Amino acid sequence: MSTAPSTTKDEAPQPAAAPPPSSSRLAPLRPLVLRLHFYAGIVVAPFLLVAAVTGFLYAGAFQAEKLVYAHELTVAKAGGTKVPLSEQVAAARKAHPQGTVSAVRPSPEADATTRVMLSGVKGVDPDHTLAVFVDPYTGKVRGALEQYGSTGALPLRTWIDEFHRDLHLGDNGRVYSEFAASWLWVIAGGGLVLWFSRRRALRKVRGTRGRRRTLGLHGTVGVWAAAGFIFLSATGLTWSTYAGANIDTLRTSLGQATPSVSATAGGEHAGHGSSAAAGAGEHGVGLDTVLAAARAKGLTDPVEIVPPADASSAYVVRQVQRGWPEKQDSVAVDPATGEVTDEVRFDDYPLLAKLTRWGIDLHTGILFGLVNQIALMLLALCLILLIVWGYRMWWLRGRGSTFGRPVPRGAWQQVPAQILVPAVTVVAVLGYFVPLLGIPLAAFIAVDVVLGEIAHRRRRTSEAAPAVR
Repeated sequence: MSTAPSTTKDEAPQPAAAPPPSSSRLAPLRPLVLRLHFYAGIVVAPFLLVAAVTGFLYAGAFQAEKLVYAHELTVAKAGGTKVPLSEQVAAARKAHPQGTVSAVRPSPEADATTRVMLSGVKGVDPDHTLAVFVDPYTGKVRGALEQYGSTGALPLRTWIDEFHRDLHLGDNGRVYSEFAASWLWVIAGGGLVLWFSRRRALRKVRGTRGRRRTLGLHGTVGVWAAAGFIFLSATGLTWSTYAGANIDTLRTSLGQATPSVSATAGGEHAGHGSSAAAGAGEHGVGLDTVLAAARAKGLTDPVEIVPPADASSAYVVRQVQRGWPEKQDSVAVDPATGEVTDEVRFDDYPLLAKLTRWGIDLHTGILFGLVNQIALMLLALCLILLIVWGYRMWWLRGRGSTFGRPVPRGAWQQVPAQILVPAVTVVAVLGYFVPLLGIPLAAFIAVDVVLGEIAHRRRRTSEAAPAVR
């Protein structure tokens, strides 16, 4: 949010107070950025507030999940010899015979349970799986919970995640979060321009009260948190509906798509040895042999085993640790021979694929664990405070404060052509790739032009009225 006054004053014929002279190169942009920062902040702030509050809760959900689901996630007594993985899966199937085994995550730590994921279970969301937790030392089932996503989110974190992502409105609700992410970097960048174009004047607000004090807090916290906001905006867009699709297309065209291991079983024995019942998770040589083959290729815990989809498919074993340093290697294992037929190493990922993976994991609080989650909570808290302070300044301005009068229409005319033309070009390109930035911006300009023309005609009518009398 900015320091500009309400729209009613914006239409007033009185000339706006010009900002103090500045030698900054950013000074010519200040009037235009001030107007955009204010109106964008007013419109987008409610969406950002919801995203900040739910993001704060999501960052804390990782630790809460460990406490709430401790019984399912941990074993009764760690130590001893683990039973074969195939027996653990059989125990899960016996307790929950519905559905098919879609993946298995062997116990990654001494005190952790094994997860057997079942898809197609009645009463479970089609996009989710039923995770059955098995004690690897006793083979006993300790519980079952609905799970979502590659991070293994359980019900508590899943509920908060979906609220943060789409307000529990499905695909249509994702427009809200993409809209917020599309504009967060614009508002943060505009705040930086405003701060550095008038930083000398803003230093004088220290020790003051009321609106000027709020302005100082708003600007200082905003500057310190801006880099984090821009990062959250950029990484949030990478898996959004519209901008995310454009980003994926661009990455693919540049040869930077995320590679995946080939799950086609090779050799003349492909299709043989899959005598187990469909959906049981055991095909050919079995889970234990497949896991041993993956271990021999250096795939250490935590790993996930995906059974073959059909008789011509291979097992896929992939590392699922997304904390630093990340473990994202994967191999395909022939179910007939137990031999590795293909492998993909994270070190061989294209640069943009690596950056996307790191960016998403940092955004979701996984990459650096608790430190990462605390940093995200602090960023969310900063955004909440900035929104509250921004609305407070707007409220105080409406009560008669004259500090920071609104910048009138036509501010773009004050920007030198050598700055304006490249800026418009960049905005047009960004608006194309980020449609929930481009479309609202075009709508804002159109409405602003119409309102400006209406205000202009009213002034002309009011000036001509005395002459008619």
